Amino acid sequence: MTEATAAPTGRSDVLTSFDPRTGEQLAQYSVDGPAEVTRAVRTARATQSWWGELRFAERRRLLLDWRAQIARHAGELVEVLRAETGKPEADAALEVMLAVENLDWAARNAERALGRKRLATGWFTRNQHASVGYLPLGVVGVLGAWNNPVFTPMGSIAYAMAAGNAVVFHPHEITTGVGVWLARSWATVVPDQPVLQAVTGDTRTATALCKAKVDKIAYAGPEAGGREVIALCAQTLTPVVVENSGKGSMIVHVDADLDAAAEAAVFGAMANAGQNASGIQRCYVADSVFDDFLARAADRAAKLRPGADNRAAYGPMINAAQVDVVRRQVRDAIARGGHAVLGGLDSFRDPYVEPIVLAEVPEESIAITGEGIGPVLVVNRVADLADAVARVNAAGNGIAVTVFTRDIPSAEFIAEQLSVGVVTVNSSTAFTGIPALPFGGVGEYGQGHSHGEQGLHEFSRTMSIARRRYRAPVRLSTFDRHPRHLRTARALFRLRHGR
Repeated sequence: MTEATAAPTGRSDVLTSFDPRTGEQLAQYSVDGPAEVTRAVRTARATQSWWGELRFAERRRLLLDWRAQIARHAGELVEVLRAETGKPEADAALEVMLAVENLDWAARNAERALGRKRLATGWFTRNQHASVGYLPLGVVGVLGAWNNPVFTPMGSIAYAMAAGNAVVFHPHEITTGVGVWLARSWATVVPDQPVLQAVTGDTRTATALCKAKVDKIAYAGPEAGGREVIALCAQTLTPVVVENSGKGSMIVHVDADLDAAAEAAVFGAMANAGQNASGIQRCYVADSVFDDFLARAADRAAKLRPGADNRAAYGPMINAAQVDVVRRQVRDAIARGGHAVLGGLDSFRDPYVEPIVLAEVPEESIAITGEGIGPVLVVNRVADLADAVARVNAAGNGIAVTVFTRDIPSAEFIAEQLSVGVVTVNSSTAFTGIPALPFGGVGEYGQGHSHGEQGLHEFSRTMSIARRRYRAPVRLSTFDRHPRHLRTARALFRLRHGR
């Protein structure tokens, strides 16, 4: 199951994957073009007819069998993931476990969230039986991310399949092997029904999938790519779910537990070499505790060591092009007046970036306004909570915010003032381990949701049914209505709404 899909003999148009730690070639894959993608979508439509007609219980059983298959062979998937991303074993294992948790939750909760439910009727329609249910869209295309290539796409794949859709998955070209492994693992559970297929290739393959007239596209990745996906899908009016990259923020109040806050900030900024869309890019710290917090955070970050071995705190930059992006952000922050408390421009040792902590960085710096994908933590001073909220909202990147304070009512009040999709209190990135909690950005940083009931609804269409149970005593929906019925209706209307 860990073997790569070999490129066809004599074909030069192939995709080669590499180990980012060593540059060693891992495997070659075919670059699927419009013809191959169209064939995969056609196959998906045929198998979706079978999959979508299964009862929820039958789909749940097969999805849980797939979950068990992945869990039994998790070691194989971890090794593929490590080879393609360079992550330490613990990080890779955690990613796989979180992905399986989402698959398990989606399978077990689809019927409760999507099954047909009876609704209350109005006063004048008491003779009607009203219900609402949710049906599959059909075929969903998923465009995978490179930074968390198992966990992130599973937030779409598992929920789309649990809702009764077939999925055509295009893993990112850097982490193609992970996508191929997932599709093969499904095939071992249901060999003759390719409800999940992987198409391999580069941006040309992703473009072909966007143009293939699937019923929805789910994308996770950089903002520029998200805009391109939206534009491509607009040509065929294909709806999209978009999760753009970029990390969130932390607010540290005067009464915060500074040790816990510093620990969470460093983990949120540095875990996975800072390549987490749900991580922490910048901290806004109350003036009276700023120096103390900054010292604690810098001290913690200084103890981290990137590397290729399992004792390393984090691995290499997975996408080589991202190293220059992070370097430009650090250079801009320093040039605009920010200062490096730990590391700086000498922290780049390709393909690794050592921990960097920057302080007092101007808000207009691209280290704050840009998509923060790297082990860099920005710590800025704020006057109070209102100042922190204003800066978070002004900077955008509406992904997630962490608030550290002992005043829980104030934290929940602050959460409602923030233009973000998720707020955590006194922990960082904890929400990623709660499958029932929907995740989505705000504005340009997110369209739609993954995870939770909202994630299931994203890949469903609403079907409402109204059925007459008996002849209404007061008949209004007819040209043969009796004047007495209208008088009765008006009297009832006044009694209900006129007081």
